[in-house]
Amino acid sequence: MNIERDHSTKQEIVITEATEAHVDRITEIYNHHILYGVGTFEEEVVDAVEMNKRRVDIQALGLPYLVALIDGVVVGYSYLNYYRTRSAYRFTLEDSIYLDHTQTGKGLGSKLLGQLIKLAKESPKGFRQIVAVVGGSDNDGSINLHKKFGFTNYYCLKSVGFKFNREVDVVFLQLSLQDSPTSA
Repeated sequence: MNIERDHSTKQEIVITEATEAHVDRITEIYNHHILYGVGTFEEEVVDAVEMNKRRVDIQALGLPYLVALIDGVVVGYSYLNYYRTRSAYRFTLEDSIYLDHTQTGKGLGSKLLGQLIKLAKESPKGFRQIVAVVGGSDNDGSINLHKKFGFTNYYCLKSVGFKFNREVDVVFLQLSLQDSPTSA
């Protein structure tokens, strides 16, 4: 568990491993992104049972699935998963970060991503890379967050998604864990 105090608001921010008790809020946050954003290319809302299954599956792999709590309420979540399932990708992870839409721009993404990077570096599995796959080349918040932590090799796949009746780009960024900081 990582506890920090936001000195501007005097709120305590707790970053901790997600449990089943957090799943309803995780589901609410994710469904908002499904309905109103391109950070995920899912288009149908999911229920808490499905979100809990996803959490359990990731944690069963020994990978982190974190929540950010303010006053005990989930205001964001993040996790690492394998970039691809084929064995040659076994040292490469993909990160995912979702924040409550009222909590963006407050540093929560940095706290979550910093903790994910720290955990990936400390893992005995020998992870070497983290890949960020960002929906929307105009998703400046996510792109800039990853760049702040040293993600490079920006590559944009044009118009590979289609959501909200428009074509959507996908941006790839990459972080070498050997050379990266855990805070920005």
